[in-house]
Amino acid sequence: MSYSVGQVAGFAGVTVRTLHHYDDIGLLVPSERSHAGHRRYSDADLDRLQQILFYRELGFPLDEVAALLDDPAADPRAHLRRQHELLTARIEKLQKMAAAVEHAMEARTMGIDLTPEEKFEVFGDKDPEQYADEVEQRWGDTEAYAESQRRTASYTKDDWKRMQAEVADWGERYDALMAAGDAPDSPAAMEMAEEHRQHICRWFYDCPHEMHRCLGGMYVSDERFKAFYDSMRPGLAEHLRDAITANAARHTA
Repeated sequence: MSYSVGQVAGFAGVTVRTLHHYDDIGLLVPSERSHAGHRRYSDADLDRLQQILFYRELGFPLDEVAALLDDPAADPRAHLRRQHELLTARIEKLQKMAAAVEHAMEARTMGIDLTPEEKFEVFGDKDPEQYADEVEQRWGDTEAYAESQRRTASYTKDDWKRMQAEVADWGERYDALMAAGDAPDSPAAMEMAEEHRQHICRWFYDCPHEMHRCLGGMYVSDERFKAFYDSMRPGLAEHLRDAITANAARHTA
C-alpha cells in the first residue's frame, strides 16, 4: 500500500512543503511515483519519516539525521533505543526546569535571602529574583508580605531544603489521594487542604481560611502556579482549590 504526499503530511503533522524539501535533499525520497509523476510513500517510508521527526524533535540538524539514518551499520532498533534515552533525558530536564521556575517564584514571594551560590544550589539554574517586581507590586504593601520577609530573612539553606521536602511529601500524598478518587470535599481532601494552610502559617505568615481560599483561586488563575501544582498530578490545581474552598467553608460556617 502506498500513500500520497497529502496523506503522509496529514499522518505526520507536517506540511507538504516539508516533505518536498526532504525529497529534494535526499533525506526522504518516496519509494514510488504514480503514472502522473506524483510522490507515493510506502510503509517503510513512513517508518523513516518517523525516525526523522524523532531526531528533529531532539534538535538534530537535517544533515546529521541523514548521516545517522543512512549508516549501513545502524540497527533500526538501536535508533529507537537511542531516541528513547534522549527523550527520557529531555523529559527529566524539563521537569527539573519546571520545578526550578516554581521554586524561583516561591523564593521571591517568600522573601528568600540566601547567598548567590546557595540560591542556585537550592533552586537550580533559574534566578530566584526574576519575579521580584511582580511580587512587590502584588503583595508588597500587605502585612502577610512583611511577615514573610521578616521570618524568612533568618532561614538557612537547610531550612529551605526542609521546607521543600515537606512540599514534596505533601504533593506525593495529594497525588495518591486523587488517584484513590477522593472528591475535593471529602474529609481526606479537606485535611490535605488544611495541612497546606498550616504549612503556610508555619513557614511564612498567618493565613486565615478566607485568605487561603483566595490563594486557592490564584493557584488556578495564575498559569505558573497552576503549572506547578499540575506537575504533581494533572488537575491537582483545581482539585486543591476546591478542597481549600470546602475546608474554609467547614471552618467558617
